[in-house]
Amino acid sequence: MRFTNEDSPLDIRANMKRIMDAEAAAIQQVSVTDDFETSVQLLLNTEGRVITTGIGKAGFIARKFAATLASTGTPAFFIHPAEAGHGDLGMVTTRDAIVAFSTSGKSNEVIQMLQIAQQLGVSEVIGVTSHKDSPMRRFCKLILDMGPEIVEPCPLSLTPSASIAVMLAISDAIALTLMSLKGFTKEDYGRRHHSGYLGSITRPPSDTR
Repeated sequence: MRFTNEDSPLDIRANMKRIMDAEAAAIQQVSVTDDFETSVQLLLNTEGRVITTGIGKAGFIARKFAATLASTGTPAFFIHPAEAGHGDLGMVTTRDAIVAFSTSGKSNEVIQMLQIAQQLGVSEVIGVTSHKDSPMRRFCKLILDMGPEIVEPCPLSLTPSASIAVMLAISDAIALTLMSLKGFTKEDYGRRHHSGYLGSITRPPSDTR
C-alpha cells in the first residue's frame, strides 16, 4: 500500500522542520558552566585514556565521542556498561577518566558500572545527564547538565531525539576544544586517517607513513 502526502493531514515538511527546530533549540538552551571548562581541563590532563560509556541511544553517542576523541589526538575507547560487569572494567586503570552519558541518569547498567569503577579507584568521572534527581550524579566528579526542560519532539514525547542532539553537541564541543588545546594539526589528522576521503585530503600522495 502506497501512502502519499494527500492521504495524510500531516504537513510532512512542516513537521520535519518543527523537529529540527526543537533539536536546535534544545542545544541552544544548554548552559556552558564552569564544569564544562573544568571537564575539558580534566580530560586534557588525563594521563591515561578517556573511557566513554552509555546504553541505548546514549551509548551510540558515547561510541561516537570515543571515535572522535581517538581520531583527534585524545586516546579513547568505549565500554558497554553491560559488558563492564563481565570483566571489561579490567581495561580501566586509575590513570583513566570516564565520561558517562545518560539523559535520565537512571540507567541501572551505567550506574552499576560507575559504582564498580569507583571501587576500583577510578575517581575522574564526568556525567552528561539531564534529570536533577539522577542517581548517576552521586558517582560523578563533574556533571555536564544537558538542561532539565528537554522535550522530545516525537508524537509520544518519548523517542530520544532532542536529548541525543544535545549529547552529540556537548561531546563534539569537548572533543574539538581538546583538539584546539593540543594544537592538533592537519598532518596529525592525516596520520590517523589512512583511508577514505578525509585521508585523501589530509595526507600527501607520497606520504606512506
